[in-house]
Amino acid sequence: MPKVSSVIVPYATYLRVYEPLAAFPEPERGHWTRYARRPDRPSYQDELRRSLADLLPTPPVPVPVHESSDAFVLEVDGVVCVCPWRTRLRGWQALEELGDELPAPVLDAVLPEVVRRQAAQDYERWLARNPDARPWIRTSTWQVPLHWFVLVSDGERRFDKGSGDVPPMLRYQTPMVEARRRVARALRTLKETIDEGPLIDGLLDVGRWLEEFHPRSLVELDYGGLVHALPAGELEGDHSAADVAEGIEALRQGDGVAAGEAYGRLVERWRSVRDRRSAN
Repeated sequence: MPKVSSVIVPYATYLRVYEPLAAFPEPERGHWTRYARRPDRPSYQDELRRSLADLLPTPPVPVPVHESSDAFVLEVDGVVCVCPWRTRLRGWQALEELGDELPAPVLDAVLPEVVRRQAAQDYERWLARNPDARPWIRTSTWQVPLHWFVLVSDGERRFDKGSGDVPPMLRYQTPMVEARRRVARALRTLKETIDEGPLIDGLLDVGRWLEEFHPRSLVELDYGGLVHALPAGELEGDHSAADVAEGIEALRQGDGVAAGEAYGRLVERWRSVRDRRSAN
C-alpha cells in the first residue's frame, strides 16, 4: 500500500450521511451487514485512488461502468451505520456540474464531448429507472460550503495534527436530528432578517437532502483533502462552525455588528483558501 503522503489528493471536502442497517431494504441490508464485518474494508484514500485511476485510460472513463458495492462504516451508540459510496451516481452528478468549473477548451481536453454526451445519455436512462436515487455523500472542491457548517457545532469538531506519514484531519460528526434542527432554526432566522441569497438556497437544498435519510443517521462534515492545502496553524485555528453559529445567533438577536464581524472572519479565512486554487 502506498504511503498516504505519496498520493496526490484532490482538494475536496465531503458531507456524508451514515444510515443504520435497519434503513436499508433486503437484500441490500444483508450485503451491508456482511460488508461491515469485513476486516479489509477500503479507506478514504482507496476511494480517491480508484476515482483517479479511471481518468488514466484513453478515452478516460468519467463514470464507472458498475456501481460501487463499497461503503464507509461507523458504529454509533452500538448501532452499525453505513455510508454507501455510490461512486457511479456521484460521478454522473459531478459531470453535470463540470461545465461550471472548467473553461470549454480545458473541459474538452480532459473529457472529450463525445464521452460526456454518452455519459449524460446513460445517466438519463438510469435515472428514469431510479427516480428516487440520491447520494449519501456530497462533495465540494477547494472549499467547505458555508451552509454545511450550519449542520454542526464547534463542540463536535475533531482535529488531529497528524504526524509522519499520517496527514492532519478535521471532521465534525452530529446526529441527524441535531443537523435537521439546526437547519430549521437557521432558516427561520435568515428568512426573518435577510433577503434571499445563496446561504438560504443552500440550506433549503441540504435540508431537503437530509429529510431523505433515517432519523437515527449520523452526519459527517470532513475537510478531506483540503487539509493538504492549509498550513497547520490555520487548520488548527479554523473554527468556521463556531463563526457561522455566532453570526446566525447575532442576526436572531438583532445585533448586526456582531453578525458582520463573524461573517468577516469567515470571508477572510475562506478567501485565502480560494486564492490558493489559482496560485502556481
